[in-house]
Amino acid sequence: MAETSLRILFAGTPEFSALHLKALIDSKHQLIGVYTQPDRPAGRGKKLQTSPVKNLALEAGLAVYQPASLKGQAEQQQLADLQADVMIVVAYGLILPQAILDAPRLGCLNVHASLLPRWRGAAPIQRAIEAGDPVSGITIMQMDAGLDTGAMLATANCPIQAATTAASLHDQLAMMGAPLLLQVLSRLNDYQLQATTQDDALSTYARKILKSEAQLDWRHSATQLDQTVRAFNPFPVCFSTLAGERVKIWQASPAAATSAEPGTIISADKSGIMVACGVGCLNIERLQLPGGKPLTAEQLLNARKQLFAPGQQFQVSSQDNN
Repeated sequence: MAETSLRILFAGTPEFSALHLKALIDSKHQLIGVYTQPDRPAGRGKKLQTSPVKNLALEAGLAVYQPASLKGQAEQQQLADLQADVMIVVAYGLILPQAILDAPRLGCLNVHASLLPRWRGAAPIQRAIEAGDPVSGITIMQMDAGLDTGAMLATANCPIQAATTAASLHDQLAMMGAPLLLQVLSRLNDYQLQATTQDDALSTYARKILKSEAQLDWRHSATQLDQTVRAFNPFPVCFSTLAGERVKIWQASPAAATSAEPGTIISADKSGIMVACGVGCLNIERLQLPGGKPLTAEQLLNARKQLFAPGQQFQVSSQDNN
């Protein structure tokens, strides 16, 4: 049976969303409009920046809507007048009131970057890595008024490996999400009839990432610190202070235990800078000094060997400032 062409509204903002929009543009479905967050000032010059979704939509000649909120009656009526069959929401960043959820004939679907009900909320990719989860994935969900609480239509699993970062998991999930979304849309009525209710008792909350969380506390285990480094790469990037300099840590791995005080540099050579932790050691393999670019440990030691001499000590935690 030929695939039914649906009238689709799309709502999303970052690059993750844009990859899904591209798949819909290339599909048999009819995109009747794209919602994305308003342009916002960014960078040192504070120039207005358009979202990846807006850029792609304009290139494709699609109508773009950028309301600051969808709570107003005028905005809700404008969306309803578009007479969509379904609205696809991917990392949009605005709350959808019930009037919006009810407007499309077949409701609103969300592509969420976790295996719900685990990691509902703003930062599911980072929190899964930070927690040491062995697997992540994509969930296609029928949206309701709750925070990522709607019935699940389809899921796809993605293992989290020892070297997985937020950046690499983001890319893997984006590549998985788009074809899964198209699969669901090809037989949407069937998927909706077979939807699975989430078990709220198994839910966890993926709270928004704060820059302050990126400061390493060397009293934690090397395993936990490694997970945090990978979870916060490429944003906000973990850091620690050494001899008054803020050192960003892009890549590291856990290593064997030591009796040294947490934060103490045990060794420094081309294989990495070994730092004592509460349990085990963290071998820093890629790092960045203020004003510089990310370098391997070997590259940085060629220029600043004394800074990382064994016996030097990183600031143990943010509490050292109190």
